[in-house]
Amino acid sequence: MQQPISITAMSSISSLGKTSDEVWQSYLSNNHCLTSKSVLNQELPVAQIPEHAKADIEALKQSDQKYKSLDNSVLYAIYASRAAVKQAKWDASDNFGINLGSSRGATELFETYYDSFLQSNKAETLSSPTTTLGNIASWVAHDLQTEGPEISHSITCSTALHAMLNGIAWINSGMCNKFLVGGSEAPLTPFTLAQMQALKIYSQVKIQDDCHAEPGEALEATFPCRALDLEKTKNTMVLGEGASVACLEAGIQEDALAIISGYGYATEILKHNISISSDAKCFQKSMKMALGDLNPDEVDVIVMHAPGTIKGDLSEVKAIEKVFPNPPALTTNKWKIGHTFGASGSLSIELAVLILQKQHFISVPYLKDQKQPKRIKNILVNAVGFGGNAVSILLTKAGD
Repeated sequence: MQQPISITAMSSISSLGKTSDEVWQSYLSNNHCLTSKSVLNQELPVAQIPEHAKADIEALKQSDQKYKSLDNSVLYAIYASRAAVKQAKWDASDNFGINLGSSRGATELFETYYDSFLQSNKAETLSSPTTTLGNIASWVAHDLQTEGPEISHSITCSTALHAMLNGIAWINSGMCNKFLVGGSEAPLTPFTLAQMQALKIYSQVKIQDDCHAEPGEALEATFPCRALDLEKTKNTMVLGEGASVACLEAGIQEDALAIISGYGYATEILKHNISISSDAKCFQKSMKMALGDLNPDEVDVIVMHAPGTIKGDLSEVKAIEKVFPNPPALTTNKWKIGHTFGASGSLSIELAVLILQKQHFISVPYLKDQKQPKRIKNILVNAVGFGGNAVSILLTKAGD
């Protein structure tokens, strides 16, 4: 770290809700946010944004003629970005940078346009500009009227944390002193869900009317996604949708929500397209880099990537045990909100920031004898994408 960087605002829209208060109240509940969606003649568990939030997205879509042709992944990003910038009290004259990415991009529009093409052998006029990956950051820049740099990328499930790395790099270079970073995903479409089923990693547990948990309950049917449960015998990944963004500023700001005090990254050598080593060497390297000279015992909580797959969860835990002789308290949010692909890292950052602010650890309700932190000052956040692109971000409580 060349200099500490402040997170001065965060905003999101997901199955947790659309405001910071809604998100925190959702985290305080032992209930998950998963619902059932009918796709390809089957009922699948998914994490959708709630109806009142969908109404806001529809209002945004209808507010500008140009926005009517945009994919939900873009609209979610615009919605969250507006709220974050307002919270940070930025305006267009700040010329802040923007780096927002997505794993899959405009999945719904692409599938719709391609289906139309198969039927007519003709492409719709807007099928290209509205389905490119650069679509997200460029439309957010247009909406916020900033003239700073705008960047889009896809690095699968570590996309949002790579966006944070880019923001840190631009600020440290002196080329920008403010950066809006994060990710957005709207993957609850037939082809995208079918892709995850083809990989045999999607949860087969059906949502039941009485599936929401009371404290202490641990029935498999209660939680379709069993992220961080190392005793599960089946893969239980569930997809979710949403966007999450953070406002970064150079130095330690008085109104900082949290301080970025370290970062790390690493990529594994592939054995196959979605491989990761049994002890996640990429995570070992990224976590060690993020720690720098900090004693591992100073980390109080790790917000894990933990997608709910057997190999993914176990390899990350093994990596943590390699780096931390006395592992800290571990948690994840994917049992509650599913895996939001490119947005997941930023939603994990949001959880970490809230834990630091509220000084309240959010545990996983079905885990037995889960370790609790004695204090909450330093939190490490992990994300990794297909191909072993790992990122770790170290956050420190503001004011300490």
